[in-house]
Amino acid sequence: MSKAFTRESDDDGAIELPDREISSLPNLVTAAGLARIEAEIARHSEANAAALSAGDKEAAARAARELRYWTARRNTAQVQPAPDNADVVTFGSAVNILREDGRKSSFRIVGEDEADPARGLLSWVSPLARAMMGKGVGEEIEAGATEATITAIAV
Repeated sequence: MSKAFTRESDDDGAIELPDREISSLPNLVTAAGLARIEAEIARHSEANAAALSAGDKEAAARAARELRYWTARRNTAQVQPAPDNADVVTFGSAVNILREDGRKSSFRIVGEDEADPARGLLSWVSPLARAMMGKGVGEEIEAGATEATITAIAV
């Protein structure tokens, strides 16, 4: 129905924001990743309550959207066990690579919501992480436009 055909009293002034997109891939997480999800839920719950009590409908809508996202992520989280050996790269492994140009990089393979490449946390669905999975020390992988060698794996 068009807005023109509603009474002003029908509008409670609530703001609805579109939901954040949720990945269709399995929601694999580390134990630390699950803790982060729980912290995000608590943070956005508090922000939502504070915004509602202050009458800030826009802030409440933003917090409610984030709360829906993080609650959905918690409900689908599949906590993965820590790697039990350093023979091959698996979810949760810490990996050192040496690129052809001599640059060294270190990454830990984590869940999508945990990923932060600047801090060395690489999503398991990223091309580089997928190239490393199942490989051992000394094996070569594609690292962008160049090659790299896995130099160390840690649990």
